[in-house]
Amino acid sequence: MLEILKHRDFARLFAAQVVALIGTGLLTVALGLLAYDLAGPAAGAVLGTAYAVKMVAYVGLSPITGALVARLPRRAVLIGMDVVRMGVALCLPFVETVGQVYGLIFLLQAASATFTPTFQATIPDILEDEGAYTRALSLSRVAYDLENLLSPMLAGLLLLVMSYHGLFVGTAFGFLGSALLVWQARIPQRGSDVPRPFRERVTRGIWIYLNTPRLRGLLAFNMGAAAVGAFVLVNTVVMVRETYGLGESALAVAMAAFGAGSMAAALILPGVLERLRDRRVMACAAVLLTVLTLAHGLWMAMQGPLAWGVFLGVWAVTGALYSAVLTPSGRLLRRSAHAEDRPAVFTAQFALSHLCWLVTYPLAGYGATYGSLWGALVLMGAIAAASTALALWLWRGERVVEHVHPDLPEDHPHILEHGGRRHRHAVVIDDEHRVWPTQG
Repeated sequence: MLEILKHRDFARLFAAQVVALIGTGLLTVALGLLAYDLAGPAAGAVLGTAYAVKMVAYVGLSPITGALVARLPRRAVLIGMDVVRMGVALCLPFVETVGQVYGLIFLLQAASATFTPTFQATIPDILEDEGAYTRALSLSRVAYDLENLLSPMLAGLLLLVMSYHGLFVGTAFGFLGSALLVWQARIPQRGSDVPRPFRERVTRGIWIYLNTPRLRGLLAFNMGAAAVGAFVLVNTVVMVRETYGLGESALAVAMAAFGAGSMAAALILPGVLERLRDRRVMACAAVLLTVLTLAHGLWMAMQGPLAWGVFLGVWAVTGALYSAVLTPSGRLLRRSAHAEDRPAVFTAQFALSHLCWLVTYPLAGYGATYGSLWGALVLMGAIAAASTALALWLWRGERVVEHVHPDLPEDHPHILEHGGRRHRHAVVIDDEHRVWPTQG
């Protein structure tokens, strides 16, 4: 997998992703300490609101900002958003009110909602070979998991020699390093030559996404993975501290088990996807993830908590299956749009997938708080089951359907390319294919 780093431009962009993730990890720790300074025992409510602001920015702003920057040079957009994020990080040590925190977090996440889809849409244009792109997706998944494991440890070491305000400076340096690495990479500009109204640029990605069967299935798979992932992220601390009566180090071990499983799956997925179709891999992983989650919840209801070692094993397998559902997403997005539409489709995936998290986070948290842990597990498993069934119904295969274009003139380039109005080819939703053909 590491051979992909021999590609100079991808290696620089991957390094930019890594240093930005490290900065984001430091920000997460520093933000928690800042919230406690400002709000004391109400820090949890402050953080909860801040994360809600983050999700609202992701869901509501990403299509709009994506449309605003669609015709701008990608490298300028990426560097500009890193500079904005760096500026916000440098402002955070000087805030005096909770309202200022919310405002700065909204600005930072608005920049991230522009940066991330643009960055993700750039990689398939740099790595045109699907095998290389698959390895890049797996490497990106590993980077996210390593950040979750290593950033808290790095923050802890830094806090031995500085106040938490220094972590914000470290965050700024992370975004600065990302900007410098992006500046050194050669990034192709693949904007559309067709002038489109602003409203169409805002909605085009979601229009393509929701009219493509495999992407509708992907959204349902995202919902199932988000349901289980939300339980892990929200309630692992409750299980470790309340159910097992263990300390903070045990929480780190539990999250490390989940992350290790996710990384292991990401490392083996490129080889698996060379032999099996994406749908089969994602469907099998989603079914197994659903069964494991429901079984865990029902066992807790009838027999009590699992033994600690068994729980860690379950969390590792959960992480592996979660990764297997989500990692192939980029391959589906790449396959479902022309190069000029990829930024819009990646933006749609960014917004819609975070909408899933916006729904599942409170369900997981309130379900465990006002019900029970086993009840929340069963609820999340039930959502995963319904989502998996819906995904399999929406995405029933990759058939190439014969179809006809009665509305196009005989001399239209698409008609001439395929030798007549009635023809067969792999379909992508675009100006010539406004809906997915079914019966021809």
